[in-house]
Amino acid sequence: MNPFTYSATFITFFSVVGPPKVLLAFAGLAQVHPIRQLRTIALIASGAAVLVGLVAGATAPWLLDLFHISTPALQLAGGVIFFIYAVGLVLGMHLGSDGSHDDAPDTLSGVRDLLMPYVVSPLAMTAVLVESAARDSVGWRSTVVGAYVTVIALDLLCVLFLAPLLRRTHHATIELFGRLLGLLLAAVGVDLFLDGLAELGVPGLDRH
Repeated sequence: MNPFTYSATFITFFSVVGPPKVLLAFAGLAQVHPIRQLRTIALIASGAAVLVGLVAGATAPWLLDLFHISTPALQLAGGVIFFIYAVGLVLGMHLGSDGSHDDAPDTLSGVRDLLMPYVVSPLAMTAVLVESAARDSVGWRSTVVGAYVTVIALDLLCVLFLAPLLRRTHHATIELFGRLLGLLLAAVGVDLFLDGLAELGVPGLDRH
């Protein structure tokens, strides 16, 4: 495994699904779930995220061919979906949450709330598919998947270690940071969308 390419892919995944992006989602869950249950949710969600990433990374070229999806189209779709999710954060709307856990919090509802921002993050899955399909090599796809799994493991460690602190964080503080993060993530979604347009050769959008 080439250390340089591994480092580059690690940084990519850290920026799209690293602790700064997912701890806020876990902090929201910590307000209604006991610490022990929150840790169980983190373990299950992280395991599911790793499974999805492994499947997506290992089969990326065939998935894109099977559905006749180009890399620019994937970037456009991922950018739009994430932009919508981020705008929901800014407006205080938690898209993807069924809202049923407030009265009777359970593990399943917690995992469901993490589907969009963590388990099947549009940014992370777009990055996994695009990076894995960039080179027709099993070794390269292993590098991409390895970097992704490392970031998910780091997320899990942070949640397990910081669970008591997340539990004590005031709800108003979480809402404040959630809306600020939503603004930043909306910009990331727009940036990914523009990358897709640039890949299509739209004039005036040379991103390099």
